[in-house]
Amino acid sequence: MSEKVKVAIVGSTGYGGVELIRLLASHPLAEVTSVISSSSAGTPITEGYPHLIGISEELLDDVDPAGIKAKADVVFLATPAGVAAKLAPGLLQAGLKIIDLSGDFRLKQPAVYEQWYKKPAADEDFLQKAVFGLAEIYGESVKGADFISNPGCYPTATLLGLVPAVKAGLIDPATIIIDAKSGVSGAGRGASLGTHYSELNENFKAYKLNQHQHIPEIEMVLSDAADKPVISTFSTHLVPMTRGIMSTMYASITSDASVSNADFIKLYREFYQGRPFVRVRPEGQLPATKEVWGSNYCDIGFAVDARTGRVTIVSVIDNLVKGAAGQAIQNLNLMMGWDETLGLQFVPVYP
Repeated sequence: MSEKVKVAIVGSTGYGGVELIRLLASHPLAEVTSVISSSSAGTPITEGYPHLIGISEELLDDVDPAGIKAKADVVFLATPAGVAAKLAPGLLQAGLKIIDLSGDFRLKQPAVYEQWYKKPAADEDFLQKAVFGLAEIYGESVKGADFISNPGCYPTATLLGLVPAVKAGLIDPATIIIDAKSGVSGAGRGASLGTHYSELNENFKAYKLNQHQHIPEIEMVLSDAADKPVISTFSTHLVPMTRGIMSTMYASITSDASVSNADFIKLYREFYQGRPFVRVRPEGQLPATKEVWGSNYCDIGFAVDARTGRVTIVSVIDNLVKGAAGQAIQNLNLMMGWDETLGLQFVPVYP
């Protein structure tokens, strides 16, 4: 076995960062050599995450490109929006490969980023260097890349559920409506009124309607798939559960009324052939978030309605794995020329 690639994680004290630590602990070719948090530098990571005792007991490092380069070959940026835009140039110039889990390099037009994220955009030269890492769609571009922008959690579930039908012209992109629901871990570890137990428990609420920052990311990829501009309706909801995303998508079928669930299943299985982390459900079976919990799978099911001429597509992921850390490791594997399943070969946790 070849020497392990050394990995640093900036933002190690967030949910995405600590999930990277969990998954990389069993990766055969990667080793975490530096865990970094500017707000907690000098303290052991186990102080905030006691479940890592005996597994990862490093002291948290501060953000220093030269220091990170001395310890690592690849750096994951699991930081809030606006932070990676400032850090990435210095890290790239230090000779590090980067996988960015934030949204700072997904959108290629600075004005669009600033409109939706309400923060200054990254330097445009670096925006163009970052490869959008939706592996099942853009995997060939990801292979060998030095700078990968990991997709968002909502876009991952949504786009994997829509792109094959849009590319094939089986649905009308102008009719797409996306109804998405997420567990509370998607909001991060920071305390807020919206994630307070007494506010969230026994509650189910919509938020950021028509304003969610993932809207332009979804439309960017759908427009690429359709080869024309696509505008969609995207609604997000917070569910009182820890992990999981379900994107339920509705669209008008463009072909004749005889198209069936079997036609969608055949199309998607052919499209995702050889892509081990997308599972297309058999006819009559729709996926649930619990069935992908703790895994890097995206499960997709269909319900064609001949009466209305529409199809309902249901796509589920674990937002912290396929929607964040797992997909980032999948991109690491492609970046390094390894089998994309390395370190991710585990079954969902059930029940």
